[in-house]
Amino acid sequence: MPVPADLAGGAGEPLILVHGFGGDKDHFTRIAAYLTPHFRVLVPDLLGFGDSARPAGLGYTLAEQAERVRAFARALGVERVHLGGNSMGGFIVTQYALAHPDEVASLWLLDPAGTRRAFESELAKAIEATGTNPLLVRTADDFARTMDFVMARRPFAPSSVVRVLAERAAADYPLHARIFEQVGPGHVETIDERLHELTMPALVVWGAADRALNPEATRVYPAAMPRAQVVRIEGVGHLPMLEAPGETAQAYLRFRKNSGG
Repeated sequence: MPVPADLAGGAGEPLILVHGFGGDKDHFTRIAAYLTPHFRVLVPDLLGFGDSARPAGLGYTLAEQAERVRAFARALGVERVHLGGNSMGGFIVTQYALAHPDEVASLWLLDPAGTRRAFESELAKAIEATGTNPLLVRTADDFARTMDFVMARRPFAPSSVVRVLAERAAADYPLHARIFEQVGPGHVETIDERLHELTMPALVVWGAADRALNPEATRVYPAAMPRAQVVRIEGVGHLPMLEAPGETAQAYLRFRKNSGG
């Protein structure tokens, strides 16, 4: 199995964080400074994204990516882990927890995909109405549009960095279009009926201004998961760990303290 690129830092119990569709490990660099004094933070690039490999003919289903994250943990000697994930990454770590519940100490879900309510979003409506996916970058010029769609508070980034990211996203368009057909709304089975199986402590954080996935899905988790807590952050879009890293991290630190982790 190809090995993903990753970032690591800190000491303590291991916390693996998984990025969303079109993202990469650097989506967690801003929030990592708040977390590494408390935890051993491990952030991989999923295969097909960031600096990881893009092997020809590879499958990118949620179940396959979940098993890759598990293999990544095992390769680092981690057998029981706290998991976090944003968007598609939240769906992936949820799949990991459903498949291997005894190996997952807690879940941190940041604007997670996976429920029917989450997929009833502005993104799904845009795709249905226009046939155009705002998350896909066909040309480098599309990149700013995509960033404005997923974030309500775009953090500053040097223009040179933005240009490199835009060019990489455009180069990945054919692959990412294919991946979206395996993980996007209308293409996957939702997990509403299985959420009750997740009995570990869980924190769901959602940006109230999310356009990619419906923030009203926050109502689903505490009703279905016996130990789930929910935090909504006003004025924040789909990427709270980038848009409001301090507030998002503090919510997680309180959760871990109160849940005994």
